[in-house]
Amino acid sequence: MGEHDVVVVGSANADLVVQVERHPAPGETVLGSELAVHPGGKGANQAVAAARLGARVALLGRVGADGHGRLLRESLERDGVDLGHLRDTAAASGIAMIAVGPRGDNSIIVAPGANARLTEGDVLDAAPLLRSAPVVSLQLEIPLPAVLAAARLARRAVLNLSPALPVPDELLALCDPLVVNEHEAALLLGAPGEPERQARELLALG
Repeated sequence: MGEHDVVVVGSANADLVVQVERHPAPGETVLGSELAVHPGGKGANQAVAAARLGARVALLGRVGADGHGRLLRESLERDGVDLGHLRDTAAASGIAMIAVGPRGDNSIIVAPGANARLTEGDVLDAAPLLRSAPVVSLQLEIPLPAVLAAARLARRAVLNLSPALPVPDELLALCDPLVVNEHEAALLLGAPGEPERQARELLALG
């Protein structure tokens, strides 16, 4: 058995959060609360969640050599995530700009930054790490070629299809399980439907 229980290949973002009384209309400016900065990103969140459940976790990804990158590294290290394959990048770290309304409704804009620089070559360089782990966990906040390369190397690839994007059939066939909500399933299948029927149709895709 390998050194890690789970390898996450994915994103790390700094979440810039502002509370607002209401979301602005196009062209409108509204005042918000003090800015709060939190570590986030779908990949980093998966890695931290697995580590807190007791798994030995490594994160393969990219962050900027900037203040947000330091925040992300320090947060992940506190939760015991192995950062030996988290690379510093000349680009700024990824950020998510989040406006949260009074009822918890939010608007999110993601600037991928360093996450967009993760390459298929980065993944292939880490092939021994990926092949040795029982589970490789993936999402879509990094470039699709890197996701596909990781799925090809994994003994078991888990894909959370978020943010929802069209993906090649090969990737769907490599993933077990595929994690989707009703909107993501509808994107893959081309139309909404009942969950049971969606599940049968997704299984038919491989």
